Amino acid sequence: MSDFNDQVITEFRANKGNVGGFFKNAHVTLLHHKGRKSGRDMITPLIYLPVDGSYVLIGSAGGAKKVPEWFNNVAAADQVEIEVGEQKVTAKPTILRQGREWLRLYTLFSDYWPDIHKYEENTERRFPFARLDPVS
Repeated sequence: MSDFNDQVITEFRANKGNVGGFFKNAHVTLLHHKGRKSGRDMITPLIYLPVDGSYVLIGSAGGAKKVPEWFNNVAAADQVEIEVGEQKVTAKPTILRQGREWLRLYTLFSDYWPDIHKYEENTERRFPFARLDPVS
C-alpha cells in the first residue's frame, strides 16, 4: 500500500470518515477487497457517490491507461466490504461499462466530481462503474 493511502486511511478512521487534502469535502469510503491474483486483503480509499441507497465507485484511476486493479478485484468478487464514516457495509457489486444506467451514473458522477473530465483527457478508455448495493 502507498504512503498516501496509508495516510488517508489513518485520517479517515481518526475523523469518522472525514479527510482533507485531495479528498476534502468529498464522499470517501475505504474499500476492502481481495487481490484476485495474490489473494491478499487490501484497503483502498476512494471517492464514492451515493445513489438510490447504493455506493457508486468509478474506475478512473485519474485517467490512467488501464482500469485500476482495485476495480478488477471488485469485478471478480461476489461481495466486498466498505467503510462509510464509522459504519462497515457489506455490498454486492454490479459492474457497469455501457448502457443507459452507465450513462445515468456517468452524468451524476461527473456533476459531483467534475475532475472526471480532466481524467478523460489522459486516456481513450471509458471509465467503468461499480455500483455497490448493501446486503442484509
